Amino acid sequence: MDAVAAASRVAALRADITRHDRLYYELDAPEVPDAEYDRLFRELQALEAEFPTLLTPDSPTRRVGGRALDGFAPVRHAVPMLSIRTETDVEASGALAFDARVRRELALTEDDPPVEYAAELKFDGLAVNLRYEHGVLVQAATRGDGETGEDVTQNVRTIREVPLRLAAVSGGSLSAAPEVLEIRGEVYMRRDQFDAFNARAIAAGERTLVNPRNAAAGSIRQLDPAIAARRPLSFFAYGLGDVRGWGVPDTHAGVLDALSAFGVPVCEHRAVCTGAGALAQFHARIADARAGLPFDIDGVVYKVNSRALQQKLGFVTREPRWAVAHKYPAQEALTTVQGIDVQVGRTGKLTPVARLAPVFVGGVTVTNATLHNEYEVRRKDVHVGDTVIVRRAGDVIPEVVSVLSDRRPATAAAFSMPVHCPVCGSDVVREEGEADHRCTGGLFCSAQRRQALLHFAGRRAMDIEGLGDKLVEQLVDGGLIRSLPDLYTLGVLKLSALARMADKSAENLVASLEKSKRTTLGRFLFALGIRHVGEATAKEVARQLGSMDRIMGASVEELAQVPDVGPVVAASIHTFFAQPHNREVVEQLRACGIAWEEGEARVISGPMVGKTVVLTGTLPTLSRDEAKEMLEAAGAKVTGSVSKKTDFVVAGTEAGTKLTKAQGLGITILDESGLLSMLATRES
Repeated sequence: MDAVAAASRVAALRADITRHDRLYYELDAPEVPDAEYDRLFRELQALEAEFPTLLTPDSPTRRVGGRALDGFAPVRHAVPMLSIRTETDVEASGALAFDARVRRELALTEDDPPVEYAAELKFDGLAVNLRYEHGVLVQAATRGDGETGEDVTQNVRTIREVPLRLAAVSGGSLSAAPEVLEIRGEVYMRRDQFDAFNARAIAAGERTLVNPRNAAAGSIRQLDPAIAARRPLSFFAYGLGDVRGWGVPDTHAGVLDALSAFGVPVCEHRAVCTGAGALAQFHARIADARAGLPFDIDGVVYKVNSRALQQKLGFVTREPRWAVAHKYPAQEALTTVQGIDVQVGRTGKLTPVARLAPVFVGGVTVTNATLHNEYEVRRKDVHVGDTVIVRRAGDVIPEVVSVLSDRRPATAAAFSMPVHCPVCGSDVVREEGEADHRCTGGLFCSAQRRQALLHFAGRRAMDIEGLGDKLVEQLVDGGLIRSLPDLYTLGVLKLSALARMADKSAENLVASLEKSKRTTLGRFLFALGIRHVGEATAKEVARQLGSMDRIMGASVEELAQVPDVGPVVAASIHTFFAQPHNREVVEQLRACGIAWEEGEARVISGPMVGKTVVLTGTLPTLSRDEAKEMLEAAGAKVTGSVSKKTDFVVAGTEAGTKLTKAQGLGITILDESGLLSMLATRES
């Protein structure tokens, strides 16, 4: 590149970086991830190094971005809040390079002892300066441009972790505190607090927060402190600003220990490391723990521990020579959406997935990112062809964070959720009040095959002993089972040919399949895996309607008349049987020999009808399941906990707290003989 081209590129880079600085520091609305910003910044640094005549005092490389908003009073920092150098080599060599620079600056030889460092986390929030005078918080300011920040005292005072008075002087004379103590640190938002806040916002129909970093910055820079007070913010201290009247410890680690003693939050994930190797080990250890941290970080920070050596090393332009931020692989990156596919999960949920131009983010190459549901696609306004920010943290599935709408091409296409399942062609429904769309072809859809088989074979459904996860996986992957009726075509010969399946195990499974053919209508209905239809609901529907044909032909209104069946459950049952292939599977299962007693819808009467019963302890002859089935057949509802609404508690030996609570509430207690006596009086 010649000088003319370099000048043009430098001007363009400065304009872009200045714009991104304003979006990041002033408007809290960044358009590009950190990795993209760092790339632009490094390119500008390289060009200024290659063409020194292009370096000017107002270059972004010579200052910290941002300025105070007009809505906040300006605060002139007594000690500038400058940024530190970034080491983007994500391997151990980043730590080695920093140590080599420090030793070179200190003129140390191989015979000199290793340098001692303080290692900490690089938080992803908003840097602030807390000013305490005689132990009392008097001012809080943002970094701003490093020289002048914004007065955000009232907002910071809403953060419960920030002490309004230093702990060392909380009960004594203020004269015991430093005359002035400025504490530098980071305001951040924990991930769980961020998720909880957004969940409440969605429920209330309010605007959600983009990410924890923006949430922290945007909260602190609200003109209304009441808004900041409603945001769950936290704080970590990591350094000092102006200090007067206090004997500052000799090491940075000692400073953090002293701040902690003052009652100021200091992150526990820090260490004193001797030499480059120890720094590299700290970097690797935190990388392994990163995904499990309750807050976001994008790297670690190394600082020469000795404050005397820090002063000796000094600064170069905008950065201290004695500190560096060693970054991890970017968790956010820019890419384009090449298409939006729809995946069908094991429970029938449809999830739109963005097909991306490959991008390296979070340590791996990402080609797909979840869009969660149609509501999220609409909220984020994602189109095919868009340039998007993709985020990947730890082992979390990559997701599209936001769209750069100003880069949207004219050919960009909006997304629409399909009305038919892309796997099996069944109708797709979205129930009122839910964000997710679901396939209605549970028994037919191959995407749901494993889940359908496992549920069908469950102990409370068809009770097919020996048909577990691993075997179902082999049967499905091997093409031996394509739908539920295929189970009953399995023979000993087919099964014994499978890996880890002996002849005896195959014989036992075939016997269990044969035994399962004699069942009840309630069990069979539950085994079909209809959405929202649990075991108790299936039994009640079977009891009230009496036959499979009547259930399959029932209207939503008829189904809704069944006790404990509301409009959502009624609609789910009706929709399920409205699919021809689901009805066909039921008929095929009947043809396999599955049978149950049927009859007219029965009206049950007796002392247990409508009663709520709790079982506890071990009964002499009845198992818990047998007692439950008998009670439900008599019209009772069996629950797991005792409350004021409980009518009877059936107690056996070793009954525990449920019996004690029932006695305290004055609830009638029955033993097994008392239960059988009451059941014998029922009429049907």
